[in-house]
Amino acid sequence: MRTSFNISDDLLAEFDETWQSEGLDSRSRGVREAMQEYIEDHARLEDIEGDVVVIISFDYEHEAVIEDIHDVQHRFQDVITTTNHIHEGEWCLETLFCSGAASRVRDLTYRLRNFDAVSQVKLMLLAEQ
Repeated sequence: MRTSFNISDDLLAEFDETWQSEGLDSRSRGVREAMQEYIEDHARLEDIEGDVVVIISFDYEHEAVIEDIHDVQHRFQDVITTTNHIHEGEWCLETLFCSGAASRVRDLTYRLRNFDAVSQVKLMLLAEQ
């Protein structure tokens, strides 16, 4: 199946450099592997049940999304126990320490990933209770 994506030239250049340095045969192979990894990460997140302790780290363009990020954090203060925030030029790095229902942490993670101005969201599971 053929498909197309709208991505920045910079991201495409980085991706091409990466799959080529790994010795893959084609960009398509790299995309398939990235998609498979994304699906596996999603499945792991969906499989978590009960109460959890996690760290969620994400970076974002400060001016574009700061108010929205604060709104989300206020809606999830039942699971966010501590936040850490640093500035790196126009970008911010935020770390959320969370404890509570896996379903709430999952919803928080998905909500953070839904902003275009958020570059990436990483979740580290520390404990399932």
